[in-house]
Amino acid sequence: MNAADVAIETIHREMTAFARRARASAGRLHPELSLVSYTLLGHLEERGGCRATDLAAHYALDKSTVSRQVSALEGAGLIERRPDPRDQRVQVLHLTAAGTEILAQVTASRRVAFHERLAGWPEEDLRRFAGYLLRYNAAVDGRAVTAPAPVEDSPTDASPTDS
Repeated sequence: MNAADVAIETIHREMTAFARRARASAGRLHPELSLVSYTLLGHLEERGGCRATDLAAHYALDKSTVSRQVSALEGAGLIERRPDPRDQRVQVLHLTAAGTEILAQVTASRRVAFHERLAGWPEEDLRRFAGYLLRYNAAVDGRAVTAPAPVEDSPTDASPTDS
């Protein structure tokens, strides 16, 4: 193995560990709100609502998986369906007041966890890390990102993962 292969293996191992911790911590932050549910709620908030098929396409999830998640979120009173004003045949998913409140609580808890985990990092390391994450995720979406991300006090994109 060359140095690049070793680095990629390390990245793979560490991102897998990160994902495992994210799933486990999601249940601790709000027992009824899985990591997938948190992610879907965040997307609905960011977009101001969307169709279930849009959620499935955005997250590359099977429609039946999204349907089960949507049913659970509806049953918990966190989202509701509303007719699309442009096409009454289409149902658009929106957060309810309870969904907005729970999302805000979990997001605040996640931010605290990130701040605690990264508290000792120099600002330049944080900028670099943020930039690398942007580049990595942009590659999946087919976007090109080359510059490191600016460090902001209040991120606008709720992250679906936590460590």
